[in-house]
Amino acid sequence: MNKSELVSKMASRSNLSAACARRALDAMLESIQEALAEGDRVQLVGFGTFKVTERNSREGRNPKTGEVIQIPASKTPSFSAGAELKNAVNGR
Repeated sequence: MNKSELVSKMASRSNLSAACARRALDAMLESIQEALAEGDRVQLVGFGTFKVTERNSREGRNPKTGEVIQIPASKTPSFSAGAELKNAVNGR
């Protein structure tokens, strides 16, 4: 499912116009991004939790040359599925 298909499904389920559903989806995604950028977690009970995890710096290898390189520390977004989402995916 792509974003347009999701917007259409949201619009039909909520009796909103497609434009309103798109704005609502965009606002939700922007809000999640802003919260993560500020270091907050976003927990949607039953659906899951969005959070930022930190990766330590580490050594890696250039696959072409085999040269050892230093990979810097970084932050990455992650998602942990909630119980209701896991059950829905597993048909329970």
